[in-house]
Amino acid sequence: MNFPYAVSMVIILLGLYCILRKRNLIKIILGMGVLADGVNLFFISLGYRAGGISPVLTEERIEHFSAFTAAAVDPLPQALVLTAIVINMSIAAFALALAVKIYQRFGTLDMRKIRRLHG
Repeated sequence: MNFPYAVSMVIILLGLYCILRKRNLIKIILGMGVLADGVNLFFISLGYRAGGISPVLTEERIEHFSAFTAAAVDPLPQALVLTAIVINMSIAAFALALAVKIYQRFGTLDMRKIRRLHG
């Protein structure tokens, strides 16, 4: 197994652990961020090519197009990860705003206490 894949799986599992086992809303939100970072690392690892070159066409690279396509790094995972980072930050900001409102209403961020107070 490749090292970046193993590291991304460990990060994903750590994020899942935080989401599923923690009771504090802030820790759950941080777990979501860690999980998203692990997935982003996995996608970047998929697009990695040892000795790869940037996927920018120049006149010299057009002349040797077959060699260029064999050596160029895949730009699609990079574009997807950039989009995912923006979406994850928006989700984190929204979740933190919800956590603030929940704390203002219930006076706690513990999920068990919130369920008891709400029910």
